[in-house]
Amino acid sequence: MTVTIPDCAIRTKELRKVYSVRGRHPVEALKGVDLEIPTGSIFGLLGPNGAGKSTLINIIANLVKKTSGTAEVWGHDIDVQRRLASASVGIVPQELTIDPFFTPREALDLQAGYYGVPASERQTSAILVALGLADKAETYTRRLSGGMRRRLMVAKALVHQPPIIILDEPTAGVDVELRSQLWDYVRELNAKGATIVLTTHYLEEAEQMCDRIAIINQGNVVACDETSVLMQDLDQKEIHITTTNPIDELSPELQHLGANLKTPKVIEIRYQPSRLAIGEILNEIDRAGILVADLSVSEPALEDLFLEVTSKSAG
Repeated sequence: MTVTIPDCAIRTKELRKVYSVRGRHPVEALKGVDLEIPTGSIFGLLGPNGAGKSTLINIIANLVKKTSGTAEVWGHDIDVQRRLASASVGIVPQELTIDPFFTPREALDLQAGYYGVPASERQTSAILVALGLADKAETYTRRLSGGMRRRLMVAKALVHQPPIIILDEPTAGVDVELRSQLWDYVRELNAKGATIVLTTHYLEEAEQMCDRIAIINQGNVVACDETSVLMQDLDQKEIHITTTNPIDELSPELQHLGANLKTPKVIEIRYQPSRLAIGEILNEIDRAGILVADLSVSEPALEDLFLEVTSKSAG
């Protein structure tokens, strides 16, 4: 039997969600979201609190009913093929939802049972080993550390071997070592073909991990592209020049280029590479007779892009 792998792991079209509360004005959490998440990608879904990320994830997971629009998960319409769509996703929620009186092994077997995975086909032991839980397999979860519980949440999302894994703030409150181990495992899953959807407030993580990013704000997708393309579109760089001798004042030409004195021996220049070449800046430094002791160029971070697009969309 030939298995068809869709080009898009998740696709939404004009997806809207309106929450109605008696005695209050309706709240439009999603305002016609169009989104395509390519199969095999590590996709970052970013946005400030209340932007609509959780609503979007919960609709995809069939935990929240959409108001209008369409959504497909692994080629399955969430309304027409609800069960197949749900079985195609493994979700690691932000909240730790674990029964304290079950062991990790029992928790995984129970979760596999929910998805109808026969006992002979379960990968419980392999998943426990992969996530570093093998030595805690028979320990009650109430005795596990916070980091171990977070690993168990990831393990539960994998029991039915879904092609799509959604990680909702997976590293919130965990230490640096666990964060590194978790990302290594996520990369392994992706290398084996899993599509990863990640939400995080750690923008540096998203920049390092994700090959595509969408930023959602006030229920709208305000940016969506390959991470490298989004960063290029920001079109900002900073040069920090440390001078050999202290400077009292910059020439009008350097000021026109956007230079300013941070200290008597440090010049900062913010510029747009599309409009100004670094060679022109260095030529002007030379013409001003400034002796350079050191020079560094810093690229914009994803945080800069995030702040720019969310502030524009809010206005």
